[in-house]
Amino acid sequence: MSKVTVFGSFVVDLMGRTPHLPVPGETVKGSMFKMGPGGKGFNQGVAAHKAGADVTMVTKLGRDTFAGVALAAMDELNMKKDKLLYSDDVETGAALIMVDENSSQNEIVVILGSCNTITDEEVESITDELKQSEFLLTQLETNVSATRKVISLAKELGVKVILNTAPVQEVEDEIYDGLYMITPNEVEAEILTGIVIDGKENADKAADWFFAKGVQNVIITLGGRGVYVATAEKREIVPAYTVKAIDTTGAGDAFNGGLVAALSEGKDIWASVDFANALAALSVQRLGTTPAMPWREEILRFMGEK
Repeated sequence: MSKVTVFGSFVVDLMGRTPHLPVPGETVKGSMFKMGPGGKGFNQGVAAHKAGADVTMVTKLGRDTFAGVALAAMDELNMKKDKLLYSDDVETGAALIMVDENSSQNEIVVILGSCNTITDEEVESITDELKQSEFLLTQLETNVSATRKVISLAKELGVKVILNTAPVQEVEDEIYDGLYMITPNEVEAEILTGIVIDGKENADKAADWFFAKGVQNVIITLGGRGVYVATAEKREIVPAYTVKAIDTTGAGDAFNGGLVAALSEGKDIWASVDFANALAALSVQRLGTTPAMPWREEILRFMGEK
């Protein structure tokens, strides 16, 4: 099994469930509150670790109480902490999450805090770790300058870079060029390419847009419709597992963590997508983000039952 570096955000999730999401000016009585570790980068790192990958998590924390939430979670899961970065003057990030308990839809406000202040020098400090990694998985939830720097460094070192384009924002062509894989959801793919992903034909067009930018493999998650996959040889939609979701927060992170975990153990892209789909299907049947990520044994058992 090859090594994986996950570079990205950590925030503390402050999640409340409510009978319906409030409209502006409305106060709604919630039915439940939960606090725990989160952030796209951290969620993906935990998902990959629990799925069996050899993961080094790189994120940036403050020197505050919320940093302890990350450290406690990593201790509990036996994750390596030696590449964590710290800010002495900016707080650890936080996310305010409201979940409609009837529809499972959510609204999220993210305050990135310290993981929005990663310097080029801090990125360079993980060079040795990257050299030992086959894959780098990163997102767009830290400051973009840090994402740009870590992608550039990984490419120089011959590391296969997987970019999850969330939260979606425009990025320069230089970032796309040479990516091993890009993993937007259908909304993000539309925003980036200008193409509405309403079926395979338009998904093919979006894939061509990414290929023209220098991306090697394109994966577009389509929610309940499955996952569109485009490689140099083949393009098709891999069906999703049918489950009853109770909380879709973090489903994309679950998928990306499962994807890199499967790739790191030598599965091909198609088998890796199926594994990632199973991981995500299990995660949406549980509350929260990081705590909802299933262990490898659960994923394999679930896949064996289909």
